[in-house]
Amino acid sequence: MNYRNLFRIAFRAIANNKMRAFLTMLGVIIGVAAVIAMLAIGQGSKRSIRASIEEMGSNMIMIHPGGERMGGVRLSSSDMQSLKLEDYQAIVNQNTYLDKITPTVNSSGQLIYGGNNTPSTVYGVNEQYLDIRRYAIGSGEMFTESDIKRAAKVCVVGQTVVDNLFTKGEDPLGKTIRFNSIPFRIIGVLEPKGYNSMGQDQDDLILAPYTTVQKRILAITYIQGITASAIDESQTQQAIDEISDILRTNHKLRATDEDDFTVRSTQEMSEMMTSTMDMMTILLACIASISLVVGGIGIMNIMYVSVTERTREIGLRMSIGAKGRHILWQFLIEAVIISVTGGIIGVLFGIGASMAINLILKWPIYVQPASVLLSFAVCTLTGIFFGWYPARKASRLNPIDALRFE
Repeated sequence: MNYRNLFRIAFRAIANNKMRAFLTMLGVIIGVAAVIAMLAIGQGSKRSIRASIEEMGSNMIMIHPGGERMGGVRLSSSDMQSLKLEDYQAIVNQNTYLDKITPTVNSSGQLIYGGNNTPSTVYGVNEQYLDIRRYAIGSGEMFTESDIKRAAKVCVVGQTVVDNLFTKGEDPLGKTIRFNSIPFRIIGVLEPKGYNSMGQDQDDLILAPYTTVQKRILAITYIQGITASAIDESQTQQAIDEISDILRTNHKLRATDEDDFTVRSTQEMSEMMTSTMDMMTILLACIASISLVVGGIGIMNIMYVSVTERTREIGLRMSIGAKGRHILWQFLIEAVIISVTGGIIGVLFGIGASMAINLILKWPIYVQPASVLLSFAVCTLTGIFFGWYPARKASRLNPIDALRFE
């Protein structure tokens, strides 16, 4: 079988009907471009969310008061006061899988300096919070254990707070700002981190000793949470299990009692978000692939028309010795050429559309090489699948009936 000759015949047939071939390819082009663009959006979003969570610390563990359910009723953490400083101390003394740990309390309010004011949140933490959340001091210094013990009214501020309060470019170090009505002296400024992928400004915050926030702002004796980091990401689950055992023992819970606290990790959040984004990506790709199916049906339709138009040609070729398999391969090659050519153009359009989405809408995109290879494979299979039946019909024509066809 002379495949070179079959390809030449197929290309000649397509060249004789350029517009019809292009319109047939159009469905495949749109389908492939849509699939690649949708997969690029899904993968880009997934990578962006993962990067955002990793910025927080991929091995970070958060402990909050209040279990999933208490007495059959779901309660919010603000209604619970089950975490005490004693729990924090017990975890510090008994843990084997944690690297850093800090109690956390926070309060939202108005910051005032001179005639400027801005809403923000003050976080009561210890000096290990910077390592856990991957913050760094840009200028000045972090408060010390001594400041925590005496509940000193000192703070470290983010760059957004500096920009909003010190509009004339003053050096904020040593200046006193007021949070609601309580004065705080600025001893340090954090290095800017900017917005994360979820649109949250990571520089709009104030860090102060947790004892100061507890006593002078909130007037509470309990803590609102505990934040820690595991020694290694692979040991995060062991650390969570160890924390749960320590807190259950500390809270004197029986084996049948439900936890009165909740332990979560960024690793768990990352896996949950990745799973959700994978489902969304598959859904988007399935919707986009409908165009590919429509394009395949278009190929089948046009191949039927081509077989009907060239019935006499088929009869003539068979009468001079062409076998049924030669006719089958001729039309099958023609269908695959149309499909693969449409796929190549579709890949280029898909990558171009993805880049345009990134430039215009600022959405994160990521074109996987695997999605391009998959598109080529799908295009080839589409051409074979939808071109097979018309080609098979052509190969089974009776030469005498074909020659008589008008």
